[in-house]
Amino acid sequence: MKTIAAAEAGNRFSSVLDAAQRAPVVIQSEDRDVAVVMSMSEYERLRTGNAQAFLDIRSEVAAQATANGLTDERLTDLLTHNGV
Repeated sequence: MKTIAAAEAGNRFSSVLDAAQRAPVVIQSEDRDVAVVMSMSEYERLRTGNAQAFLDIRSEVAAQATANGLTDERLTDLLTHNGV
């Protein structure tokens, strides 16, 4: 992954955008990583992957809850009697 100083990134923004089409580019300010420029396709891949991972975990938790006898009525009862 390429790293570039913020001032240089600003001066060479077009080049940074071109480089980001091949691989993410880390932007540094005062020797700290502060941002990443990446292609839209890479961003969409990450965003979609995170959403799918969340949905998979949600489904797994729901299946475990159902297998352990949690019903809508029981959940309502738990929430009502615990001040939620």
